[in-house]
Amino acid sequence: RREDYWEATDSYTRMVMTLAMANPVFHYTGNFDVTMAIRNLYLESADLGVKGLRIWMGSRMYRGDDIYLLNFWPLDNLNTVGGGVGYYFKTRTTLKLHAGLNQPHSGWFKQGIDRPLPLNQLGAAEVALLDRQKGIASAKLDHVFAIGDGGGIKATGYGELHWTGAGQREIADQVYEELPADKGFVTGAQVSAFTGKRSTHLNLIARYAGGLGAYGEFNAPYQLNLERTSKGARELLFAASGNYERGPFGVMLGAYYRLFRNASPALDYHDLNEGIIIARPQVWLTKKRWLGLALEGSFQAQQRGVTILDEAGQATPLFAKVSRIGVIPFVSPGGQGAFTRPHLQLIYLLTARDAAARSLYVPEDVFARRGVDHFIGITAEWWFGSTSYFRD
Repeated sequence: RREDYWEATDSYTRMVMTLAMANPVFHYTGNFDVTMAIRNLYLESADLGVKGLRIWMGSRMYRGDDIYLLNFWPLDNLNTVGGGVGYYFKTRTTLKLHAGLNQPHSGWFKQGIDRPLPLNQLGAAEVALLDRQKGIASAKLDHVFAIGDGGGIKATGYGELHWTGAGQREIADQVYEELPADKGFVTGAQVSAFTGKRSTHLNLIARYAGGLGAYGEFNAPYQLNLERTSKGARELLFAASGNYERGPFGVMLGAYYRLFRNASPALDYHDLNEGIIIARPQVWLTKKRWLGLALEGSFQAQQRGVTILDEAGQATPLFAKVSRIGVIPFVSPGGQGAFTRPHLQLIYLLTARDAAARSLYVPEDVFARRGVDHFIGITAEWWFGSTSYFRD
């Protein structure tokens, strides 16, 4: 990233660029190639004309607080090409507005077909018969109530609007299908309590989405209603995350419950209820706390809108369960702290799946045949300055 102060206007700018590289890497496959993606590439201006005002434009991850143990952002997690404005009030209140566009890789948004060249030319050219974008606008309001020395409670209100225009696509030679305009929304809230010491905090989140917003920003809606729109689809989410540390001990927590129903009135495989609860107690050892040991346990469950035969041969709703326990010794050059990095970790995980969970896989898949899995791995984690994401 690059940050500059402009004396002529008493303002600041910062350019943020974040690259992501995906597996597999050369040293694993011998294939001298790489898959990369731009996760952030935007410019933001701060305090230009009005103190506390920020304006940004570009491509960015636009998100809030996560459940670290699940790598999951339950309230706001957008990937957008667009722009936004924010104002930071002196009363510890922040207002952020944003609008952007995307075009998911789906025939629901774009279709190219070959047509003969004009004026009796030989050959053909691809024509974008369907070429519509998805617009997303968001608004977020935060206020922090200060408590004591560095602690407080943060209240957050959040909302999104999703929309796309009408279009037409070809489903057979010279046979066309009209695609109506569609829309949706997201609304949610978060309450966070924090002490300001040793990253101790608790986040509670509730989120509801309807229509196009229930499918997420990159997904084309499926299982539509009789009008061939996403009206009727809905998602309900409750989540919690937290961290507590005292002396050489700490514990990280995460949980969520999610209900999703698509726009089709009848239940099907894509309709689900799911949830997880996970905890990671850990202890830092040695005088300088550079060595540590963490234990991790989780329980996961998912119910699908289909039935299976139980052991008695009776039809019963598919209710899959997974249990997992892990042992994670680690080295922390920065000392103690759940979010202190870098970390060098050795990981052992034992995962147990019941018969319903195994039935979610293709029968020939190894996970469909095994009820218990063992995983051993190593990992190195180092955040190159979390401000490169500029969540604020």
